[in-house]
Amino acid sequence: MHHNPFTTMRSLKLAEGCKGTQVYALNPPPGGGVGDKLLQHLQDHLRVNSIRSKSSRTYHQSSLLLPYGLPVTDLLEPQIDPSLRFPDLVEKMAEVYRRVAASTSLERSGAFLEQCAVFRGLSDPKLFRRSLRSSRQHAVDVHAKVVLSSWLRFERREDELIGTCSMDCCGRNLECPKASLVPGYDPVTVYDPCRCSGSNGVAECSTSDEAFAFAFEYDMSFCIGDEEVRCVRYKIASLSRPFEAMLYGGFRETKLGTISFTQNGVSVEGMRAAEVFSRTKRLDEFPPHVVLDLLKLANRFCCDELKSCCDTHLARLVSTLDEAMVLIEYGLEESAYLLVAACLQVFLRELPSSMHNPNVIKIFCSVEGRERLASLGHASFALYFFLSQIAMEDDMKSNTTVMILERLVECAVESWEKQLAYHQLGVVMLERKEYKDAQRAFNTAVEAGHLYSLVGVARSKFKRDHRYSAYKIINSLISDHKAATGWMHQERSLYCSGKEKLLDLDTATELDPTLTFPYKFRAVALVEENQFNAAISELNKVLGFKASTDCLEMRAWVSIGKEDYEGALKDIRALLTLEPNFMMFNGKIHGDHMVELLRPLAHQRSQADCWMQLFDHWSSVDDIGSLAVVHDMLAHDPGNSLLRFRQSLLLLRLNCQKAAMRSLRLARNHSKLKHERLVYEGWILYDTGHREEALAKAEESISIQRSFEVFFLKAYALADSTLDPKSSEYVIQLLEEALRCPSDALRKGQALNNLGSVYVDCDKLDLAADCYTNALNIKHTRAHQGLARVYHLKNQRKAAYDEMTKLIEKAQNNASAYEKRSEYCDREMAQSDLSLATELDPLRTYPYRYRAAVLMDDHKENEAIEELSKAISFKPDLQLLHLRAAFYDSMGEGASAIKDCEAALCIDPSHADTLDLYHKARETNATDQK
Repeated sequence: MHHNPFTTMRSLKLAEGCKGTQVYALNPPPGGGVGDKLLQHLQDHLRVNSIRSKSSRTYHQSSLLLPYGLPVTDLLEPQIDPSLRFPDLVEKMAEVYRRVAASTSLERSGAFLEQCAVFRGLSDPKLFRRSLRSSRQHAVDVHAKVVLSSWLRFERREDELIGTCSMDCCGRNLECPKASLVPGYDPVTVYDPCRCSGSNGVAECSTSDEAFAFAFEYDMSFCIGDEEVRCVRYKIASLSRPFEAMLYGGFRETKLGTISFTQNGVSVEGMRAAEVFSRTKRLDEFPPHVVLDLLKLANRFCCDELKSCCDTHLARLVSTLDEAMVLIEYGLEESAYLLVAACLQVFLRELPSSMHNPNVIKIFCSVEGRERLASLGHASFALYFFLSQIAMEDDMKSNTTVMILERLVECAVESWEKQLAYHQLGVVMLERKEYKDAQRAFNTAVEAGHLYSLVGVARSKFKRDHRYSAYKIINSLISDHKAATGWMHQERSLYCSGKEKLLDLDTATELDPTLTFPYKFRAVALVEENQFNAAISELNKVLGFKASTDCLEMRAWVSIGKEDYEGALKDIRALLTLEPNFMMFNGKIHGDHMVELLRPLAHQRSQADCWMQLFDHWSSVDDIGSLAVVHDMLAHDPGNSLLRFRQSLLLLRLNCQKAAMRSLRLARNHSKLKHERLVYEGWILYDTGHREEALAKAEESISIQRSFEVFFLKAYALADSTLDPKSSEYVIQLLEEALRCPSDALRKGQALNNLGSVYVDCDKLDLAADCYTNALNIKHTRAHQGLARVYHLKNQRKAAYDEMTKLIEKAQNNASAYEKRSEYCDREMAQSDLSLATELDPLRTYPYRYRAAVLMDDHKENEAIEELSKAISFKPDLQLLHLRAAFYDSMGEGASAIKDCEAALCIDPSHADTLDLYHKARETNATDQK
């Protein structure tokens, strides 16, 4: 596999792990909340603290900063994940892959939507977005296209970009609002550029050349009130069977030259427009209200072609929320499928703000609204699945969220749909403390086949003081599964006490080290024994590989308890970067208020001091510390787009992609220079999987002004593929151009490091060594790894080992350094380094693969499988699954090899090595069964 030289700067880890306890933001009460009162109290206190003793001051500060005391173990419990989860995720992924592979063109979009639901519970948003794109690619009807295109747009949060309109086109058929309104199955061209600039997207009704070939003789008229509309009889008759019967079917009107139409509810304007349409098949000269009259006439007299053209014409006119609110009523009343689709599209592309419009809520949330939509084929599970994600993110406990989920339940048909709908409803009811309703919903999800919902059943019973009943449910779940999961033991711990509780939590961590609750519980238990340093160390274990807001909050809480206000302030700043509206102390105080409370107690730094501190944190690979410094700097300079961009890079390194995208959008919005905005837009496009569009933005930016960032963006995007010698030379030129442009040492160091990597790939080792050395001279610590690689390629193994040792000594987060150093030593020392790497970051997959390969070499096949299975259980990684499938295949266990291949192909259906192994395993398995 070709080395990507830029992974050192913008690493995107695959897994982030399961979410822990989450506190949902609450709006502060009018007139100031608890935090405001505390802030005023503390400021008053600080004004008089000069006459107090140091010990008295410390006591008062601690009591003010911890008005609700320290956390206690009795009140801790993990949040139930609202996504689908499975005791055997690999089996589920394999099943979904088989369903996609076996589906017909009409079924494929729904199969990929199920894959979306499975991936929603994983930590990598790229997998979810890829499945969502595939679902849109294979959508057949307009409704599905509208929903899925809008969902894709929402995932990119384009609503947060200043100056963009909800109906703006991004240039691709996949998300084009006009292309979504074109019916038909066309998976081939869906990724092509759309033709918005050249056409209106929705097909206009065709014009008959015959209509203009000769003059018509009017041979009849319709009388409406005092007005007379002259018509061509056979042209009007051609509009529909009812008109044909009326004018040629032997009725009284057949013999009349003037027919009274006053009592038929058709306006004069509408009838004149119908007469023109009967000859020209065109509507573009009529204002919207006349076309609406025509739509009514078409419905009343079954004029299918006229209705279709009116529907299409009106759909093209919908572009704003106000227009959509008016026209959807006409569309629903007149059964205009495309018009309603166009109105729905506006509502969906205006999300999340449109969710707060009472008229939109009435359409989406009410039983009557859903039934009206359903009558036209516009109430689908996909629609309410999309809406439920937004509603739960906006306010988990609101009545709107409950109503959306109730509509989701009504739309659920397939078993996975029922599992998801009822499970999510159960989670929301539990949050609302409506425990009986929560239990009913969870029970229904279990009956539909979702075993994870048993956690919700148990929790609902526990909340109703049925502790032993809850224990029995989870205990039976564990007993029924030989390969019990971490979340099962985590849940059972809630209903145990003493050593049994701690044993379950330790087992949960062993089975799934990404679960945050066990670390938090152990930390709080240590705090209750006044072992504050040990509690901090426990939380450091998980924060070393997973930037979790709940663990950052807990560490800040404990730091305040031990009077480490500097450390507490650092963690609160970092978690506010991840969640700007985070509410601390079980939702009692906004994080911003805690910053104001702690700031006077911490060291005050100027902006210049902050830049120096940022440089130090960056050099020591302390990403959380760097985040805190940037947050501090932005408090004094919130419009600094460069700082926002730096923030996004740090967040990507921490695998916090949602927060990183938010920072990039803010960087773009605050930038006053067009060429800078284009660079940030390019990064947004690149990070959401649109490489070609990102390169186009880079080219446009270069045409305006040459800058470090634009050359870096272009080089990075071009290097995201296998580079041939010619391409490598071009990337080198781009990076050299970047280094000639003004920038700071942080970015120069990254560019030098990446340039060195390209030189290594081109076998220019001396030039690479120069780049890495220059990067180290400006304290780009990660360049030690590149220099070690150069030494290794020069057969200087000891020098490579020593270089990685220097990185380990300097870096605070050095799991990757231990992993890399293992390549430059003997097997025993390598095993030791890899054990440390796994201990520091269990999400790194190379150590598991290495240990498994060593075990296979030693003919310990079962132990090798167990080593891989240990990691796969909490991180279903493509490489891990492929390797385990290969091991199973070599052991003659064809069925297991096939299942792992299918799960791996669910992650990446184009992975060539897995495809080869899959076909081989299937052929072998088929032969063995004969």
